[in-house]
Amino acid sequence: MFTSDEYQLLDFGDGRKLERFGGVVLERLCPAADDASPTDPGQWKQAVACYQRTSGDNGVWQSNGAAAPSPWTIAHGPLRFELKLTDFGHLGVFPEQAANWDWIADEVRQAIGPLKVLNLFAYTGGSTLAAAGAGAELAHVDAARNTVAWARHNAELSGLAEAPIRWIAEDAILFVRRELKRGNRYQAVILDPPSYGHGPKGEIWKLAEGLPELLSLCAELTEADRRFILLSCHSPGFGPDELGRLMAQAFGAGKIETGEMSVGTVGRRQLPCGAMARLAT
Repeated sequence: MFTSDEYQLLDFGDGRKLERFGGVVLERLCPAADDASPTDPGQWKQAVACYQRTSGDNGVWQSNGAAAPSPWTIAHGPLRFELKLTDFGHLGVFPEQAANWDWIADEVRQAIGPLKVLNLFAYTGGSTLAAAGAGAELAHVDAARNTVAWARHNAELSGLAEAPIRWIAEDAILFVRRELKRGNRYQAVILDPPSYGHGPKGEIWKLAEGLPELLSLCAELTEADRRFILLSCHSPGFGPDELGRLMAQAFGAGKIETGEMSVGTVGRRQLPCGAMARLAT
């Protein structure tokens, strides 16, 4: 997990959350907090900016007086992440994934020899950096070229500019199909698919329709020497049980661990942040 000086969930409720990233306190939308109430309304005045949705997935950051730095960086161990105030309300990191990064690094270190790892829907590279820092060879795949560039910059900040990482802007399913045709194989796959998305050439991704096929392709991609699979999801209806079922359907026998992803406040309140299922052989 992140140390408290790098990231802290301060409070949540009424569909919003109050977080501190390094020294920057921000207020953002959070549907998972719809049914909760803030425990300390007074501390919300600390936020230097508040994100408000305007239309669709877009929104604006409203300053509360003090200017929020953008960009700025936070750290998770040796990994460094550049954060920005984006129009989507994202900042460039999902703190609930830190536990998965630690798990990935442990799995890579336990392997004999460098693992060949595929990271799909790889965003700004948290899982990629965790695996590369532990000694893996990576293919980092995301549909958005600017996000791939962001991840590559994070690798530079983390001292991993020369790590064996291929940076690829491509549709996830198309890339996996092409790797199978090219005869390329992997020992581990990491996936964090969105509910909906578009590839670089307008390819449409719908989680309910595409995930079973993608997992089946990943099973074929890792069949010869599978070490681990990590699937995480932030979409309603795809909780631990459903992810575990889909993993078992695609990969068959094996020890599949499932659970909720969450982030806790200082007062030990837990904010649910999606689900994960992982398999290690």
